Amino acid sequence: MANKNHMLTHHIRDLYLSNLNKLKEEISAFKNAMPEIDLWHTQSDAKNSPGNLALHLTGNLKHFIGAQLGNTDYVRNRDKEFSDKNIPREEIITGIDEAMEVVNSTLSKLADDDLQKEYPILFLNKQYTTGEILFILYGHLNYHLGQINYQRRLLE
Repeated sequence: MANKNHMLTHHIRDLYLSNLNKLKEEISAFKNAMPEIDLWHTQSDAKNSPGNLALHLTGNLKHFIGAQLGNTDYVRNRDKEFSDKNIPREEIITGIDEAMEVVNSTLSKLADDDLQKEYPILFLNKQYTTGEILFILYGHLNYHLGQINYQRRLLE
């Protein structure tokens, strides 16, 4: 059982890891004879491919959780998350694994009291607590995970 001072942060960590595992499953589930093509295909009004959304999610978490809370040396290039194309599936999955490691190691070190502290940088020109940022980032992860699932099912 988690230390009493880390119960909430460990629950939050577990939610992130569960959904990052679902992201890996989604990326792995593209069934076209050439899945990399499907990963980079956009449907109707969707502006971003599943591959770009996966790159965006991993970059987002490596930056806002890893670099900002975990003091990693990750430097984000957000534009590249959307401009890169035709990255092999295995490379995307490696990026998800890296994001999982960053989320796991960073959130494992946070105490529940840390959730009430100011997040180290402004987010969308506003100051939030660390707990609020983790809530926002988790919603963002779920939103794009749903988009990836939907686009994959449209292709099947």
